[in-house]
Amino acid sequence: MSENRDANWFAEKLTDRTIRGIALETRALIRAGALPVGTKLPPIRDLAFALGISPATISEAWSELRSQKIISGRGRNGTWVSGDRFVARPNRLGSSGNYGEGILNLTAAVPDVRLLPPLAEAMAYGASAENLNSYERNRILPELEEEVRKTWPYEPEAFLATNGGYNAVYTLVHALIPPGASVAIEDPTGMRLLDILEDRGVRIVPVQCDSEGPLPSALEAALKSRPAAFIFQPRLHAVTGQSVSRKRLEALAEVLRSTDTLIVEDDGIGDISAAPRHSLGAHFPNRVIHILSFSKTHGPDLRLAVLSSSRAIIDQIQSYRSFSSGWTSRILQAATAWLLRDPATQASIEHARTVYQNRRANLVSALQKRGVQAMHGAGLCAWVPVTSEPFAMVTLAAHGIAVHPGAKFSNLPTFYLRVATATLSDRYEQVADSIALAAGT
Repeated sequence: MSENRDANWFAEKLTDRTIRGIALETRALIRAGALPVGTKLPPIRDLAFALGISPATISEAWSELRSQKIISGRGRNGTWVSGDRFVARPNRLGSSGNYGEGILNLTAAVPDVRLLPPLAEAMAYGASAENLNSYERNRILPELEEEVRKTWPYEPEAFLATNGGYNAVYTLVHALIPPGASVAIEDPTGMRLLDILEDRGVRIVPVQCDSEGPLPSALEAALKSRPAAFIFQPRLHAVTGQSVSRKRLEALAEVLRSTDTLIVEDDGIGDISAAPRHSLGAHFPNRVIHILSFSKTHGPDLRLAVLSSSRAIIDQIQSYRSFSSGWTSRILQAATAWLLRDPATQASIEHARTVYQNRRANLVSALQKRGVQAMHGAGLCAWVPVTSEPFAMVTLAAHGIAVHPGAKFSNLPTFYLRVATATLSDRYEQVADSIALAAGT
């Protein structure tokens, strides 16, 4: 049963009549239980009159709480307290289940730990990193910058080491993109990217893709909403396994040429892909942010990615980072530099790439034999078409197989499953049989 608090009640409780003060004090009342979930808030005009302030001030304060999913509007029925949680929760990632024993878990498109390079020597080297244990806010170790420059797909002004690829995206989104702005992003895309954008409160504008990457016509349509940024994967699509062609990259450059939209390139798969690295940075060096993560290739516990951009953009991102860690561990940076120089590590990555390619190809070939039109490609998972996602999920669960529905990777209606293949070393025929039944073929 919902509770009501009239305007006079609020007037007694709220002492700071600024936008930020009203938002902060209302949050405190909710946190303390004085405004439980389900409480109906008074009309904006009534509350503004009781507080002696403009209705616009209340409206702005409520907008801040609404963006944090603490309150929600119900049309003419008013505004209600809808949440008492103050810690952001990645809804798409957080809804993943704990599948327990006896379930073949094909939800996590993560590297096979048996195929990752050993880290002991690299970490021992990292412990002697330059300027170790200094509180100086180092952006990137010189030796790491020297190594990444050797294969970087364009010549940027500046580099920055971050605590992984998603940390890079999270940080730049908060540093550069205000809540309420529009962001164009390829569809489908990584569910954690959508979590980050949804939590930031931006308007997501999907850009549909085909086997060569984002469609220029779809990007052109998305740019009509004047997005603050366009986010895409310039090399290998982590969800579909398709690679962006050089011709398509040039076509995207033509569409973006007459805009000032920030361009974010997320190379989260790295050298697991055999496709050549390329970037729009050669066209737009002052507004491209190119991110390369080492988690899938060298190890997730390295917690390391490197991004490049103009000095001005790097300055803005680093300024935001100063609120938290301020820099990425020099031990991990030096260890990664050592790994990039190590021939055995490179051979290990090449071997892993071949294994992942074979595992994915084995499943896709088995599916195609059964009439399921999954596409060959690369990476750690397959994007499998189905007639109905709910039916497919229930059917696979009944067969002891867990996968992700395509809906987690898109804001549009989907008819797909994302099936992780990186650790699927056998049972291809059994899995293909179950998926074919689930797909409705």
